[in-house]
Amino acid sequence: MVKIALAGGSGDVASEIIEVLVAAKKHDIIVLSRSVKPKRETPLGVTFATVDYNNLEQLTRALTGVHTILSFVSEGDDPASTVQKKIIDAAVQAGVQRFAPSEWASSKLDYLDWYAYKGATREYLKEINKDKKVLEYTLFQPGLFLNYLTYPHASTKHLHLMDTPFNLNDRRFITLEGGDDTRINFVTVQDLAHIVAKAVDYEGEWPINGGIHGTDISIGNLILLSEKIRGGPFDVTKLKRSDILAGEWKASWAPVMDHPALKKEELEAMSKHIAGRLLLAVEAGAYVVNDNWNRLFPDYQFTQLESYLEQVWEGKP
Repeated sequence: MVKIALAGGSGDVASEIIEVLVAAKKHDIIVLSRSVKPKRETPLGVTFATVDYNNLEQLTRALTGVHTILSFVSEGDDPASTVQKKIIDAAVQAGVQRFAPSEWASSKLDYLDWYAYKGATREYLKEINKDKKVLEYTLFQPGLFLNYLTYPHASTKHLHLMDTPFNLNDRRFITLEGGDDTRINFVTVQDLAHIVAKAVDYEGEWPINGGIHGTDISIGNLILLSEKIRGGPFDVTKLKRSDILAGEWKASWAPVMDHPALKKEELEAMSKHIAGRLLLAVEAGAYVVNDNWNRLFPDYQFTQLESYLEQVWEGKP
């Protein structure tokens, strides 16, 4: 049994992981948050603590005795990643053994400007470990969550599902011209949660590049498979890369990225920006990941994309 701290642990992905950790009944779990009360009801066996991430001394005290930190802090407005750097500093001072920064998505950060803080965190972790390892860490990278392909039908308890350029419900896709061979790795958030729980128990050294390989598929084959599952052709809009880079959205529709962090008045413009950048990032290979965690847990059976989508969409209009 070890003590695990989840920084920003009231969020969607963190909540999925907490459920698996709690069910294992192995660890002492503490959720750290800037809020004075939890966003969700704190599960039995989990301690909730309000912290000031700018107060290094207080943060160090909160992390005393902690073995592993899982960070879910989102710093989209701070590309310097000030908060996570403070958490890392406090972790080192408190003698924490392992740290997982707020990754949980892409392997590359090209075009994903709202993820700039992740790059700053990666560099900071490299810097503090350049002479000798002072903090073991891994970058959990599952690619895109397969659950998003079930939108608007719930396929997870906590993850907020949003529309994407890959919309099976309305039978329409938006892609880039010439992008049919572009590949994406899909993993369910549930599989991610189970792999993280296994990683916490893993006694060997964590791999730095922690890819989690589920189903790797090309855009072209995803379209064909989606048409098969939904029983008919899709409306596929192909955008020019140059138009997206110029800030021009030339599709007749745009997925509504109704993320809680986005303000209502900026939702339409930001949805187009995010969708366009997502397509560019996919083209750049941002959602292709390695299989480092798969190789460490070869017996784990990952959810397969085709059978999963067939089950979810069976009988849906």
